[in-house]
Amino acid sequence: MPCSEYFPPPADSSRDGLVAVGGELSPERLLDAYQHGIFPWPGYPDDPMLWWSPDPRAILPLDGLRISRRLRRKLRSGVFQTTCDTAFDEVIHGCATAQNRLHNTWLTDEMVAAYCHMHTLGHAHSVEVWHQGALAGGTYGLGIGGFFAAESMFYRLRDASKVALAVLVAHLRARGFVLLDVQQWTAHTGRLGVVEIPRDAYLQTLADALPVNVTFGERLEGLNFA
Repeated sequence: MPCSEYFPPPADSSRDGLVAVGGELSPERLLDAYQHGIFPWPGYPDDPMLWWSPDPRAILPLDGLRISRRLRRKLRSGVFQTTCDTAFDEVIHGCATAQNRLHNTWLTDEMVAAYCHMHTLGHAHSVEVWHQGALAGGTYGLGIGGFFAAESMFYRLRDASKVALAVLVAHLRARGFVLLDVQQWTAHTGRLGVVEIPRDAYLQTLADALPVNVTFGERLEGLNFA
């Protein structure tokens, strides 16, 4: 993998994975970061931007999502309707404000503005979950080649975020993506099938995924949850 234009190698990070401090959230810097296994995650809103590459790294294998029988029934029931890239701004604002996250989240105004701009450039994408015409949940992330970095998800109705994740995984598989990065493991994501792998293995998988010639597409595919 070629050296980054903006960042030191992840191997030079601190013990907790901090690679660099400061720098703007320009499209060029964001794309460079993700292509080198680095992502932005600020501390406090008024602090400089922090850039991370933790070891180990959390991924969701595209054949490893665990869907409960109850969730599978809900996916088949038609109670929710799903779309992609029709309400990106609403989804990221939902991720920043739902579940008491307003003013209590790493999704600062600067981050929201940067990813909305990435969406207009075709790099960032969203999955929307609707109920009776209202946005009930969703998820968003960044796609480069066969790599997708899932950034956050939210719900306003029970199971809407899990539906968004299941739909995203099915769509990425159908489109030919090979790596779904979720950055950090939690007990909740672990129950959904997220696993941790060494950073070196992650970086090699990332290098293999980036040249894959696939795109996110304009409509959802692969949504067969029989």
